Amino acid sequence: MLLNMMQDAVLRFQRTLVQLSDVLQLHQAHDPVAPPVELATIVDDLRQDLLPALQQTGGVLEVDADACPQVAMPAKSLRSLLYNLLSNAIKYRHPDRPPHVRMNCGTQHGFWHLTVQDNGLGLTATQQASLFALFRRFHNHVEGSGLGLYTVKKIVENLGGRVEVHSELGVGSTFSVYIPS
Repeated sequence: MLLNMMQDAVLRFQRTLVQLSDVLQLHQAHDPVAPPVELATIVDDLRQDLLPALQQTGGVLEVDADACPQVAMPAKSLRSLLYNLLSNAIKYRHPDRPPHVRMNCGTQHGFWHLTVQDNGLGLTATQQASLFALFRRFHNHVEGSGLGLYTVKKIVENLGGRVEVHSELGVGSTFSVYIPS
């Protein structure tokens, strides 16, 4: 049983690495004929990837994605976008409380709208202004490359959308992704 769980985790990790490698070639044009992706399937898969970190930290991941069961974007891009936002919400947790992450999805004014909200470290206004730059890192106490949020921004921009962050130092952050529907 334990061996099967470990093998599953390794396979998911390998798939994530392959997909992230593909997504790093961000300057390709978006495929407008990409088939719709089941959001719940991607989120369930990611939940398994994040489960060890959630268990280790006592964290909670709440997902409300009923309003958008399918998303019209490449599966690799959606998985990378969600993985970066959700894993960062856990990784950059506040030291005095377990991470509480909320993901919501809906439509708004012709856009698919995704939010990821956390109760983590938060960011200053100055940090928020340069958050999406390549290799930008503000916290060195956890592993990271500075590619994650840059990747999120490029994926979203390649789809004709935008990403925003609202954050308060010591309180947490909310990332909002808007992609034309």
